[in-house]
Amino acid sequence: MWTTLDDSLCQLGESPFWHPHEGALYWLDIPGRAVLRTRGGIGAATVERWSLPTEPGCMAPARSGGLVIALRDGIYRAPQWGSPLRLLARADYDTRTMRFNDGKCDPLGRFWAGTLNEAKDRPNAALYCLDARGGRAPVLTQMANEATTANGLAFSPDASTLYWSDTTAHRVRAWEWAAASNVLSRPRVFRQFEGKPAGWTPESPVRYEGRPDGATVDAAGCYWASMFEGGQLLRFAASGEQLTALATPVQCPTMPCLGGGDLRTLFVTSARQGRPASELAQRPASGYVVSMRVETPGLPVHFFED
Repeated sequence: MWTTLDDSLCQLGESPFWHPHEGALYWLDIPGRAVLRTRGGIGAATVERWSLPTEPGCMAPARSGGLVIALRDGIYRAPQWGSPLRLLARADYDTRTMRFNDGKCDPLGRFWAGTLNEAKDRPNAALYCLDARGGRAPVLTQMANEATTANGLAFSPDASTLYWSDTTAHRVRAWEWAAASNVLSRPRVFRQFEGKPAGWTPESPVRYEGRPDGATVDAAGCYWASMFEGGQLLRFAASGEQLTALATPVQCPTMPCLGGGDLRTLFVTSARQGRPASELAQRPASGYVVSMRVETPGLPVHFFED
């Protein structure tokens, strides 16, 4: 049974993670240019909001405190909540037409962030990795490309597989990943979904699964994909076999994470920006964080090491 988190309304919620030291859920509102977090426990939580200068695409907690955040024009470090931002790496693209989008840290403490082509007219988005471990000068490296809307980044529990999706192409790709040397090889299509039918609306009798947005991997190595406009989460085995289709109370789930003290609470951010009034009336949880309990726990969030 789904529960809606009070006071969590966003235009486009994204990048949720569970902070184990604070017992708090963090997430972003991209067009709202804000970081949000819960205080006081999920059952009786209040929500704090921190305004940012430009759109945040993704973020992760840092081992030494605070956050690392990918904004439109670069990746920044915030030593603590609400503190001034320090630039780690400037974006190498035209920030008038592109911005950072989905991302997170890997098990070795590097921060990954993909980009988004706002015009959606060509696959010129890419996936970047920022390494600042051991106090070294931050190095930003392009790791993959040929996407339009970068999303769905996740790592297998044994750090041997990296998943990355292109929402516009309705495709999830996977690579063999040598984590220590940070080398990607043998790319393959993990899952290809059918495109959006012409003229489709949520009221249409034509079936549309949605397109893959944000994702997470659970402790069993299964990949959970939020299916934007599909009103569901899909869970896949590492082989690519679909195991579960979980209907959501929102038409546009954007990203899942597993949290709570036992990592068995499934949190899902969602979108309401640009959605028709009829849909919002039928699905009033749109834009909120929704959650439910699941059997398989998640993996602890990976911290940024600097």
